[in-house]
Amino acid sequence: MPPYKIPKRVKFRKEMRRTSRVNRNATRGNYVAYGEYGLQALESCWLKSNCIEAGRIACQHFLKREGKLFIRVFPDKPVSKKPLETRMGKGKADVDYWAARVKAGTMLFELAGVSEVRAREAMARVAMKMPVRCRFVSRRMSV
Repeated sequence: MPPYKIPKRVKFRKEMRRTSRVNRNATRGNYVAYGEYGLQALESCWLKSNCIEAGRIACQHFLKREGKLFIRVFPDKPVSKKPLETRMGKGKADVDYWAARVKAGTMLFELAGVSEVRAREAMARVAMKMPVRCRFVSRRMSV
């Protein structure tokens, strides 16, 4: 069992690709809700579960159990892939990896309980692991 997150159970093992609605801006999950600082995706993509896990490990290794990390995306989309040099036909391939559907503006990770300088350095390390451009954002103070 891989250490990174996958759904415990799903109603259907395989899913259609449905790529038409990916290239839009996020209307939900696009602000810092739980922590004080966040990492926001600037492009749309399917974020693999091992990329999310790599970001989590990079952040926690840098912070050394300081502060609290929130992961705002969950890989719930099964993506299937046929093996190389396989002839066409013979049905749909097995699930290769799980992905999270990420739209531009989606908050990927959030941090709480650390200074801004420390959070900026940690999120820079996380952004290196992500396949899309990201930016560091902080919580808006309500007046």
